[in-house]
Amino acid sequence: MEADRATLALAALGWILADSARADRFLALTGLTPDGLREAIGESATHQAVFDFLAAHEPDLVAAADALGVAPGVLVDHRSVSE
Repeated sequence: MEADRATLALAALGWILADSARADRFLALTGLTPDGLREAIGESATHQAVFDFLAAHEPDLVAAADALGVAPGVLVDHRSVSE
């Protein structure tokens, strides 16, 4: 499950960062800077921030799930899984 969670988190992060307004909102809400994100990209806390960000805004959750080919619930379920 851990590798799947990390892979899904990174794919979701790529989706988030593909849109500059959404990327700016992610950085603002997480307190990360672009350099900080690069340094922490593989960390469990960063993956958690990705899932939390998506779960907090249903339109993004649904759109990300669609783009990634998973059910929205899969992204939400990964919030409670620890790496």
